[in-house]
Amino acid sequence: MEQQLRVLITVAERQNFSRAAEELHMTQPAVSQYIKSLEQTLGCKLLERSNKFVRLNKAGEIVYHHGKEILGLYEHMQNLVHDLMHTPSGHLTIGASYTYGEYVLPHVIARLRELYPLITPTITIHNSRVISAQVATRELDVGIVESEYAGDKLEMEPFADDRMYMIVSPDHRLAHQKEVSREELAEETWIVREEGSGTREAAEKMFRDLQIVPRKRMEFGSTQIIKESVEAGLGISLISFWAIRKERRLGTLSTLKIAGTPVTRKFSLVTQSHSFHTKALELFLDLLRKHKTLPEEG
Repeated sequence: MEQQLRVLITVAERQNFSRAAEELHMTQPAVSQYIKSLEQTLGCKLLERSNKFVRLNKAGEIVYHHGKEILGLYEHMQNLVHDLMHTPSGHLTIGASYTYGEYVLPHVIARLRELYPLITPTITIHNSRVISAQVATRELDVGIVESEYAGDKLEMEPFADDRMYMIVSPDHRLAHQKEVSREELAEETWIVREEGSGTREAAEKMFRDLQIVPRKRMEFGSTQIIKESVEAGLGISLISFWAIRKERRLGTLSTLKIAGTPVTRKFSLVTQSHSFHTKALELFLDLLRKHKTLPEEG
């Protein structure tokens, strides 16, 4: 059934039999036969087909969802057995939130490749909520998130600190003030990340702690566009030290010194509860725990 599930998943993701056949290095009739065989085994149709599309029906969505988890478990089992007999190697799927994934993780991966060249990492970058969900369904071996809660099926391990600063354009009226009141902050346009982001979660907590109720907000889906928007004078934001260290050095962004900031938070590792770790994953986790992420004050 492993190959049947793999074929169904590929057809569902490509929404096309010929593209799935090409990716799987099969003929199109062979792909059709695998789907037919799986449908006979389960006793139900799994796909809706027309001249224009192929898509999952309700039963197909159930099989697709659990099939991905089954294939993840199968690959995990193979990797564990392989580790008993060989040096660290194999595929490692890593997910990370935008801040850690874009600004810190590349340095850890470089060290991983230097020490263990036979380990091949694949990186997924998304917000904390999505990364946690993908670890839960075994689409990822490990996640690195900023959120404080990941779900019942997962284990969270805080492993590194972060500091977050209020940022403004150097030309902003607040940039050179020694004291900034909560009322002034509330009157500003705040540029925040989307729901599900750990950075958004930290901003909302800061608003509550400082008793700030922003009058105006803009919501953007990436840290980079937020930085560019703040630099252009569209508003102010709360951003990780790691995302702004180059801009601070170049003087294109300024940070506000306000009581209650910088805001501190934790980066956390997210893994499957009660799951054996491959040797590759254990080595990667060890590198993460040893990597220095605490920024200097200033």
